[in-house]
Amino acid sequence: MTPVTVAPGVLHWPNWLDADAQGALVAELRAVVRQAPLFQPRMPKTGKPFSVRMTNCGPLGWVSDERGYRYQPLHPETGEPWPLMPAPLLDAWGALAGYSHPPEACLINFYDKSAKMGLHQDRDEAEFDAPVLSISLGDSALFRIGGTTRSAKTVSFKLASGDALLFGGEARLAYHGIDRILSGSSQLLPQGGRLNLTLRRVTKPE
Repeated sequence: MTPVTVAPGVLHWPNWLDADAQGALVAELRAVVRQAPLFQPRMPKTGKPFSVRMTNCGPLGWVSDERGYRYQPLHPETGEPWPLMPAPLLDAWGALAGYSHPPEACLINFYDKSAKMGLHQDRDEAEFDAPVLSISLGDSALFRIGGTTRSAKTVSFKLASGDALLFGGEARLAYHGIDRILSGSSQLLPQGGRLNLTLRRVTKPE
């Protein structure tokens, strides 16, 4: 499948996962969430809650609270290790990332119809040579991405259920965010909302 080049370093694969594959992956993610329940991250210093709930799978997981942004091997509320990453996510990384080492974290964000994500950079990793790979499930979202400064020009486009998006190279530290969720645009999740799965390499390979 040939991707759409949105901007240098930003590739979009519409409908990378078909309906059956989406449903199968959601079933695997339900098992992940039973083991590692969704939690409400908080902003550093202020403690203000995010509008998304999240969890992780893989050896490491991204968390945020008053102490800051970081990766850690244990769930912040249960104290248990994160679940294994489902095979379809590893397969997607192998097919799309163009990077020879496996991802170490998959951040799972759940957006309800009112959730948003302001422009931000993914820069808590030690390895910037690896891209960030995102897979969308459920309701569509209006995604925005720009350059490596907050004031750079941005482009917005829709990410629908089953879409894959990769940003790397000169776009690895691009500012990006979610402007809004298009509620009711998918029937994949019975309760509505959107799951965004973001695969990342955290540490530099030895």
